[in-house]
Amino acid sequence: MATYFELSWSILSSIGLFVTLVGIWALFISRPSPLTYIPIIVSVSCSIANGACYFAFYTEHAIPNRAVASGFADFFWLIQEAGLSFYSYQILIHTLRDKSRTVFLYVFWLLIVAISAIRVTILVFRVLEITSGEPPTPNSTGPYQHQIGDLHVGYFTTIALIETWSSFFLIRLLHNAYRVSPKLSSTKLVFRFLLRTTEIRLASLCFIGITRAVTYSWQVTAQSATTVAGQIDRFAYTMECLFPLVMLIDILASKKLNRDTQLESFSTFDPASTPIRYRDIQTHTEPLPPVPRHAAWLSSWRGWHSAR
Repeated sequence: MATYFELSWSILSSIGLFVTLVGIWALFISRPSPLTYIPIIVSVSCSIANGACYFAFYTEHAIPNRAVASGFADFFWLIQEAGLSFYSYQILIHTLRDKSRTVFLYVFWLLIVAISAIRVTILVFRVLEITSGEPPTPNSTGPYQHQIGDLHVGYFTTIALIETWSSFFLIRLLHNAYRVSPKLSSTKLVFRFLLRTTEIRLASLCFIGITRAVTYSWQVTAQSATTVAGQIDRFAYTMECLFPLVMLIDILASKKLNRDTQLESFSTFDPASTPIRYRDIQTHTEPLPPVPRHAAWLSSWRGWHSAR
């Protein structure tokens, strides 16, 4: 029996655990939102799935236990790999309207159902392999390996399709928002940042899905990377395990940029330049925490307003 930390599955599981801890840290230092929970859920699933894979295919425990572990591995791989698509989904369901929203949701959930159905079929085939007369080893070819390989090609192709579908709506939405923003406004900088990070993020996910669809078609063993294609597939999956870090960086950077632009807008606001009809409006909004560059403005504004 191979030692756990001598195999790549332990490294992949440790990556998932580390990113989970980073996600919890990001949750404490920023305002919680559904976007913040997605990298955490995906990383927890990554850690569990890779640990269960080792138990199912690299140990000599009882066959029923190994079959259960294999089922858990495929179930959590489904949550990990399909869960990445819900990052864009969370953004789009709050921004799309009318017919565009309906069309997006219909196709998105149709693809999610297809992904889930394919993964459940893979789960069943692997359980059948383990419970057959001669359970497969990581370096062996099981009786259903050909079917499992073909199903993985469809699985990863569908993941690439759902990322392409989400990217079409999200990039179009951000591009329109960027185009209509005033040239000198701070919001234009925010939309330009979001547009660039979205393009990079979605292109990376599509590339990972397409790469794994191509490389897994040449997989000849149960769970080991014994060929060049298998090693490339393992590398692409490692990038997929690290991808929640990209999401966390995107979340934190977006919040920081948004806060910086709000502070900049607040600091450059001049009450004397506002129209006459707005000067008598009483405001009950609490000012931002006193920053050195704002202190003089706040005192002069209060003196000006009391003189009115």
